Amino acid sequence: MTRIRLLTLVIVMAAAAGSLVAQDKHKMTKADVERQVEELSNWGRWGKDDQLGALNLITPEKRIQAAQLVKRGISVSLARDVEKEAAPDNASPFQHEMVLFGRGTTGPWASDKFSVDYHGFAHTHMDSLCHLFYKGKNYNGFSRERVGPKGAEVLSIRNVKQGIFTRGILFDIPKLRGVRFLKPGEAIYPEDLDAWEKQAKVKVTSGDVVFINTGRWVRRDMTGAWNVDKEGAAGLHASCAKWLKDRDIAMLGSDGASDVIPSGIDGIDFPVHLLTLHAMGVHIFDCCDLQELSQTADKLQRWEFLLTASPLAVPGGTGSPLNPIATF
Repeated sequence: MTRIRLLTLVIVMAAAAGSLVAQDKHKMTKADVERQVEELSNWGRWGKDDQLGALNLITPEKRIQAAQLVKRGISVSLARDVEKEAAPDNASPFQHEMVLFGRGTTGPWASDKFSVDYHGFAHTHMDSLCHLFYKGKNYNGFSRERVGPKGAEVLSIRNVKQGIFTRGILFDIPKLRGVRFLKPGEAIYPEDLDAWEKQAKVKVTSGDVVFINTGRWVRRDMTGAWNVDKEGAAGLHASCAKWLKDRDIAMLGSDGASDVIPSGIDGIDFPVHLLTLHAMGVHIFDCCDLQELSQTADKLQRWEFLLTASPLAVPGGTGSPLNPIATF
């Protein structure tokens, strides 16, 4: 065996050993998660009737600071192009139907209509705080009975009509680990978040939006789509929730569902969703495409940017498809 091959083997074995240590150190049970639902709660922090949750942390002063991050005028979309064909990770393709068009019609107009079942693992979207119930309650103690066939009476996406304008930070975990993408089911731990802050020379502060890149779309482009329910997806381990609360983030985003799948916790499938949406009142961006953002940030050696996003103003909506924009 050559010296180079031996060194490579040692590095791989060390990384595997480190992963096993992290898994053991951060092993959590359903009881641990339920305890954190209480410990990390923001219920009542902004009043018993609050429906914005951690978006309250995006103050006028925070917006002014975020605007000053624009130095180069370079904008990058964080949305995945909509997919109209079914795939193992896209059971509900985007529906695009032309209503009027030039051929065979009279008049000057072309028009169409869209339909999308956006929650899931395919379409870039935002989760509102009414999206997840736990023990009959939404964020801030609102009853699940206030979400019905006509929509959500409280905590709907309509509350975010004014949009999101704040500092965003990319956590590029494949770059941190020296790989092109994380494997399905590969977990990200608080130590990774600390290490990235150190490597990127950034520090998450109150009111920021954190985006977690796992390289999901790079892998998909290379190997094809896969069934997440059966094969899993990389993402944050539940132990990261306290880290996010300590930093007082306004929102969380990722190129997947933020949660590592499977969660590794019996009885709790999406603990990060539970602890953010339900306990902390943190809205979530799911299924963002962070490839171009990663490339741009690496080229500029800047991992912070102005984030803008505008969900659809749908009264009663549990979320919205949207196109977040990072501007450097």
